[in-house]
Amino acid sequence: MSTDWRLFRGGDVEPHPVTAWPAPPPWRTFSGGESPEATEGTDGGGTPEQTEDTVSERPRRRYVISETDRDIVNTALHLHRPLLVTGRPGTGKSTLARAVARELCLGEVLHWPVNSRSTLAEGLYRYDAVGRLRDASLRGGAGDGDTAGPDIGDYLRLGPLGTALLPRTEPRVLLIDELDKGDVDLPNDLLTVFEEGTYEIPELARLKGTSAQVRVTGPDDARVNVTGGRVTCRTFPVVVITSNGERDFPPAFLRRCVRLDLKQPNADQLRSIVGMHLGTDAARQAERLIEEFLRLRDTQAHDLATDQLLNAVHLRVSGAAMDFDKLRDTVFRSLGDLDA
Repeated sequence: MSTDWRLFRGGDVEPHPVTAWPAPPPWRTFSGGESPEATEGTDGGGTPEQTEDTVSERPRRRYVISETDRDIVNTALHLHRPLLVTGRPGTGKSTLARAVARELCLGEVLHWPVNSRSTLAEGLYRYDAVGRLRDASLRGGAGDGDTAGPDIGDYLRLGPLGTALLPRTEPRVLLIDELDKGDVDLPNDLLTVFEEGTYEIPELARLKGTSAQVRVTGPDDARVNVTGGRVTCRTFPVVVITSNGERDFPPAFLRRCVRLDLKQPNADQLRSIVGMHLGTDAARQAERLIEEFLRLRDTQAHDLATDQLLNAVHLRVSGAAMDFDKLRDTVFRSLGDLDA
């Protein structure tokens, strides 16, 4: 194993720049633009560390799912109903939405992470009334009724749910993440939108038929026309709602969802997951780690997530200078016990 594995050494050592930053795990790569640093030795087509050859060597991304679970997902797609996915952390609930979008070529996933302050209005759209009033005052205009004032569309942005409900022939994929962390009334607030596939933007509806160019959720700051203050979908989006099972949902909400309970992956599925992310060679080297992961997870009631196994395997195959016991104790820490 490489003696250079420890980038940080601690103690009384001189500052030392890292000449070759370690390659990240495949699931920790990002797609930022050109580095602000000098790009000597490149032809503008990417950094030397990421060539076409290295990209082609990456394992093909796929989603490991049982036949039963796969049929439940397809049931939701055919019924145009939200898919409510429950399961322990690390079972692949959020990843499922991205897998559906990737396989069916439905574009970037619209992500709505829910917390205790989340509201239906936040998921649909946001209106910067203060900013518009300030700009109107600077221009000498009036308020909402002044057609000569700032364009109201400049101050409206559709949220993830609002963007997903735009009229399209092919649906977008919307991930509503950890709905059980939201306010107790949020599931009921979603019912009408899920049933009707439409919502109103009152700030536009008051303007009597005005068409506004409204920003939508996405990296390109795109705009769409909204006429009369109402948005109605043409094809219901692929809605994936995740829950960690922290609380129950009302029956009326459950009735409108197709429910999928993702179980912890078994040994064969873990081998497939490791091979999918890290390659078949890594999967062959991971057998002992997989056995230890299963022993801790299933026989000692450790609350472990699958990505902890992936982290351990990546460190092992990339040359981390830790013996097996230290690697296990470092990475396989129980999620439910800070003292584990």
